[in-house]
Amino acid sequence: MEKLKPKLFSVMKIYTKEQFVKDVIAGIIVAIIALPLSIALALASGVGPEQGIYTAIIAGFLISFFGGSRVQIAGPTAAFATIVAGIVAQKGMDGLILATILAGLILVAMGFLRLGNLIKYIPYTITTGFTAGIAVTIAIGQIKDFLGLTYPEGTVTIETMEKAEAVLENIATINWQSLVVGLVCLIILIVWPYINKTIPGSLIAVIVGILMVKFLKMNVNTIGDLYEISNKLPQFHLPSFTLSDVGEILPDAFTIAILAAIESLLSCVVADSMINSKHRSNMELIAQGIGNIGSALFGGIPATGAIARTAANIKNGGRTPIAGMVHAITLVLILVVLMPYAALIPMPCIAAILFMVAYNMCGWRAFVNLCKSSPKSDIIVLVLTFILTVVFDLVVAIEAGILLAAVLFMKRMSDVTEVESWKYVDDEEDPDSISLRVVPKHTLVYEISGPMFFAAADKILKISVKDDTQCLILRMRSVNAIDATAMHSLEELYEKYKMKNIQIILSHVNEQPKLVMDKAGFTRKVGPQNFCSHIDEALEKARKIAKE
Repeated sequence: MEKLKPKLFSVMKIYTKEQFVKDVIAGIIVAIIALPLSIALALASGVGPEQGIYTAIIAGFLISFFGGSRVQIAGPTAAFATIVAGIVAQKGMDGLILATILAGLILVAMGFLRLGNLIKYIPYTITTGFTAGIAVTIAIGQIKDFLGLTYPEGTVTIETMEKAEAVLENIATINWQSLVVGLVCLIILIVWPYINKTIPGSLIAVIVGILMVKFLKMNVNTIGDLYEISNKLPQFHLPSFTLSDVGEILPDAFTIAILAAIESLLSCVVADSMINSKHRSNMELIAQGIGNIGSALFGGIPATGAIARTAANIKNGGRTPIAGMVHAITLVLILVVLMPYAALIPMPCIAAILFMVAYNMCGWRAFVNLCKSSPKSDIIVLVLTFILTVVFDLVVAIEAGILLAAVLFMKRMSDVTEVESWKYVDDEEDPDSISLRVVPKHTLVYEISGPMFFAAADKILKISVKDDTQCLILRMRSVNAIDATAMHSLEELYEKYKMKNIQIILSHVNEQPKLVMDKAGFTRKVGPQNFCSHIDEALEKARKIAKE
């Protein structure tokens, strides 16, 4: 059973001075990356800029300290922006604090109940759909500031469709100077990574934006024009509430908790693949809960694992939770010393940063690929989740997506299930038994039985090989159906062993899985010659590869 023990306590047993130096450097670099992002995401969430920094400091430190990952960096993320903005608009800051505290308690309970593995029951199509939907809602929400539009007093822009409608109605009020600043910042964000990968493009864009507005005397709104800037340290605040308030805010709390769990654990999985480690999912959920409670009590907003900041931490040498803690401490120093200068940041620059955040999180390539290669049922779930996220909200999207995925899965299973009379056959009497065959040297054979779908997709990635393995045979005579999530895992398995020069051979692939593989381009990747109709043919091919 997985330990409920923070990774920090485990890694400190073998910690070195050399790693400490690397962690400090990585933590400082990630803090510089996190600064403009935290401010931008706070503004997109309908709160003050300093509250984004508070979140990165408090939640970032606590989640690194208690977390189940060696390298996870936590803070405000784009996934929460529209949810938080809606809660703040309807129920105020106290409502958000209460929702975040309750979400934290739910996450802690999920961790202690060891529900970390249940995240695998969220299909890949749903996570791709709502992630793309959130990206679109963020982008639509930034058009106003990017173009410098002016709305009539009393214009309601809480929902995404309301924001889109307001943009269309007031497009004539465009501020061309705002557009110029926004475009320059956007170009910098796109081009800068090709020039320098160490200094974050968002920081350069902020500096250039400030200089343009200040020295060219441009009539462009800055953060200071719209918000009060504070460099005070976060202060403890517990909102007053009643039981009826709890009941009213509970659906929002569940949304925050589920989204935090999904995003943080997905980030952990990505991080694991980058450093060849394994996170503790249940401990990570507990840490996410503690971090969100702490963030709410000290004036922050919901937080979760940030994939981009986690990847930046890894690339700069961070390998322990110390890096995440250094990132939080660095942000404290930046808050006290540099926060007043945040008032000078132009709003079109913030919009440009969030446009890039939206683009990076939308996963349009994965979205398009799923639409091209997946079974129709998966495409329906994907598109429906996407549309509902944009038109309504994330709660409706996830609920409808999971319900539809379950119904379509049951239909898919009923279509491939056959009822036959039993036939009692011992291994010795089974002509297809593997026990009657000689497996060549440097070859491993795995037999997959049953439908390959989203809830079982992770089992594919658990296939392991020996150091001297040259060939891996996947026997699929008992697999009658495969969905997009399992197909995605199978492609990951192929890419993993391709890098190790291990040839994958598939034996007896049935009609529906073969059609999905053909459509996804997997057959072309593996090579049609490596699809065998019978185990004997597969073993013979492996024998030839081993001799070569």
